[in-house]
Amino acid sequence: MTSKAIVKCDRKWRSAALVVLALTLWHASPASAADEPDLIFRRSTVFKWLSPNDKLATYAVDDPEVDGVACHFTVPEKGGFKGWLGLAEEVSDISLACRQIGPVKFKHRLEQGDDMFRQRRSLFFKKMQIVRGCDAKRNVLVYMVYSDKLIEGSPKNSTSSVPIMPWGAGDIAVQKCGEFIQ
Repeated sequence: MTSKAIVKCDRKWRSAALVVLALTLWHASPASAADEPDLIFRRSTVFKWLSPNDKLATYAVDDPEVDGVACHFTVPEKGGFKGWLGLAEEVSDISLACRQIGPVKFKHRLEQGDDMFRQRRSLFFKKMQIVRGCDAKRNVLVYMVYSDKLIEGSPKNSTSSVPIMPWGAGDIAVQKCGEFIQ
């Protein structure tokens, strides 16, 4: 083997090692304010012959700071070899639905627009965020999902609201979101 071939081979291994390191750090870094979401189901949308299909995936996540509220979101997941390796940049089309699933209890005071959930949508540049706010006049929690990009954001978003209601006959002390989110 010539010295040029050795240098060329060494560069390829270094590049591969950097990709593996980046993927390892990407998966090991904290990506969300809430725990990892629960996968509900996936549905293929684009068939690919030799690599994974493009899919729509629906996930559920509980609000980590507000007991009794859960959100479901659906995101497109890129297939192909780039998607399989985690190198594809995902699109910003995300839908959101949040509901009261039990008595609403705030764990502590929160800020308007705090992150409820965060997830990377590309290797370095894009992330999806679900943020929480309060419509104090109506006693409604408001959740918004959007994606942002390092260079330019995305106008694509979705909003869901959760009116805080009594949960069962024993739940007479309904909390007011305006007392906890400011």
